[in-house]
Amino acid sequence: MSGAKLRVTLRAGLPGQLRNIRASVHGLGLRRVRDTRLVEDTPAVRGMIRCAQHLLVVEPG
Repeated sequence: MSGAKLRVTLRAGLPGQLRNIRASVHGLGLRRVRDTRLVEDTPAVRGMIRCAQHLLVVEPG
């Protein structure tokens, strides 16, 4: 996983979501719908993605 990247896009809004889900999305650097970030593929990032997987689109970067 050295140097591997993931392209993460927020596809739905955060109102009404649990606090830990909102925190995970913000931890990934996503602020608004259709916002995209390129993040490192690490176990910590995978955990944040898994927490909010119903709101995200994840592609190899």
